[in-house]
Amino acid sequence: MRPWLLVLICCAAVPAVAQTVLTGAHAFGDWRADAPGVWRHITPDALPAPYATRSFGHAPEVIAQPHGAALHVPAGFAVSLFASGLDVPRTLRTAPNGDVFLAESGAGRIRVFNGQQSRVFAAGLTQPFGIAFWPPGASPKYVYVGETNRVVRFPYPSGGSPEVIVPALPEGGHWTRDIVFSPDGARMFVSVGSATNDMEGVGPDTERGRAAVLSFTPDGKDRLVYASGLRNCSGEAIQPGTGALWCVVNERDGLGDNLPPDYATSVRDGGFYGWPWFYIGTNPDPRHPGIAARPVIVPEVLIQPHSAPLGISFYDQTAFPAEYRGDAFVALHGSWNRSTRTGYKVIRLRFVNGHPTGEYEDFLTGFVHSDRAVWGRPVGVTVTTDGALLVSEDGNGTIWRIAYQGDRP
Repeated sequence: MRPWLLVLICCAAVPAVAQTVLTGAHAFGDWRADAPGVWRHITPDALPAPYATRSFGHAPEVIAQPHGAALHVPAGFAVSLFASGLDVPRTLRTAPNGDVFLAESGAGRIRVFNGQQSRVFAAGLTQPFGIAFWPPGASPKYVYVGETNRVVRFPYPSGGSPEVIVPALPEGGHWTRDIVFSPDGARMFVSVGSATNDMEGVGPDTERGRAAVLSFTPDGKDRLVYASGLRNCSGEAIQPGTGALWCVVNERDGLGDNLPPDYATSVRDGGFYGWPWFYIGTNPDPRHPGIAARPVIVPEVLIQPHSAPLGISFYDQTAFPAEYRGDAFVALHGSWNRSTRTGYKVIRLRFVNGHPTGEYEDFLTGFVHSDRAVWGRPVGVTVTTDGALLVSEDGNGTIWRIAYQGDRP
């Protein structure tokens, strides 16, 4: 199948219903309760005790799209297949000129979509994930790519041979390395996940420089640990207007179905977010007794545990209804360490005047076929210059496009 394909394949808009916000124990549901228009608000006071349920190994079977299976979006939106035949498509980023860059991590390459054409921009890379343009603004000179072991850059828009900017990043364990730049372009933020689940049975040297966001100058100098205690900050984004760095984090496994929540959070300079000794503030991890308390930042948006958020993008266009502007979309790859499946969808984080409310809405659902099988695993999200939302999923190697069409059929 061609790696680029544009066809309408499913469009199941859900009729408008009164908003439902699931809170407390009800917020810890599974895929059966997922639907556009369902909101959740998980708060730190609603967390269960460690080991309230036993830990499960429950990896999904990924199947082809079943006959008649449809994706679901809110009323007024339409979802269509944008591209297929891709090799582990992960991060999506929109260039200032409207091109869409994709990390095909399985193939070790960066692909560019331009209108109805696509081409390979760079190949021969090692598990590429992060993509960023520098300097920020309408006329970048370089495209930066986060490989699992280093950061390289290419001339933009021509491409060419890579220039190594950061020659060595920790390898193994969580392999994704996302990249964003500060709004002034002075600092490059590189996320590096942990090597272990919970630093079980290893010394601190194993995790040195990991479970953190690192900061560099654009030429790869002046390496600093910008923030720590972030088990796996898979996806990064800069919030429009505030310039704040945000990331979505995969939290640890092994404490039960509903502990601890994954999360989306602003990332503060010098901030500590708890891993591995604490979670969601100063809640102690029972596997690390006797650790003295220290200040821990509580994340702004808590997400169903084991949902595995991998990508985040703020909505900064005008094609969607006005209430979407300034909100963020997060791709949930889906659970493996939970008795019943959760994730496998795209959610919308609500912001009011630039501040998160802690609530999130199911925005794109339908990838789960049964508690055993799924036909899509969302990873990357990007807002295009025409105001649509693109979503990559690496289960079947596709990209989906969500557009607002109001009352049009």
